[in-house]
Amino acid sequence: MSSDKTVDFGYRAVPRAEKKRLVRDVFESVAPRYHLMNDLMSLGIHRAWKRVFVTALDPRPAKRLLDLAGGTGDVSFAWLEAGGGPTILSDVNAAMLGVGRDRALGRGLADGLAFLVADAEALPLPARCTDVVAIAFGLRNCTDKPAVLAEARRVLTPGGRFLCLEFSRLQVAALGPLYDAWSFAVLPRLGAMVAGDAASYRYLAESIRTFPDQETLAGMLRAAGFARVSVRNLSGGIAAIHQGWRL
Repeated sequence: MSSDKTVDFGYRAVPRAEKKRLVRDVFESVAPRYHLMNDLMSLGIHRAWKRVFVTALDPRPAKRLLDLAGGTGDVSFAWLEAGGGPTILSDVNAAMLGVGRDRALGRGLADGLAFLVADAEALPLPARCTDVVAIAFGLRNCTDKPAVLAEARRVLTPGGRFLCLEFSRLQVAALGPLYDAWSFAVLPRLGAMVAGDAASYRYLAESIRTFPDQETLAGMLRAAGFARVSVRNLSGGIAAIHQGWRL
């Protein structure tokens, strides 16, 4: 349970000022194996979720994308490969962004792609500078989620869209025990065996459970000023896409 002075870090309440450092330490630890981590957490289904997400982004040559917490670049690369316009790949963690830069160079995607080390809660970008803002599996690691949403709306052009892909609340009750066993019994052990880091994987599993559910997050988008807010559940609510418009 968080308060004005503390915030959730998994199931722990930590001082607000400490969460960013703790999250940074997690992702510096897992950066070299980030894609393996996502495969382990989702049994590889995150790849299909991202394909659905990028389709929802509706890439077009004249549209500009800001990819928040984009780290290793999956969403940015898919956007560009689908014909999307100029892209800023942004992440607060330089180690994650370094992996993304190396992958972009290896795939010949450097043209039209800029890299920005920045905190999504306070973007060093002018207002109304981009047409689409995306964040995939990053919002739950942010300390001040309303600040991220406010910044996303600020940098969008009128008529622009914000889309968030994130682990969410399972909607199929019968799958709950199996999902919990995978998250809290199996996943940390796999993290220890494969990456030598059980604690980071345990935090990531806990962070999913403490993240706002579908309706709560939809309400947060509305409170940030987004209109025509919608939610699309994926895989029975294990993940969800939230969308809002700046009108």
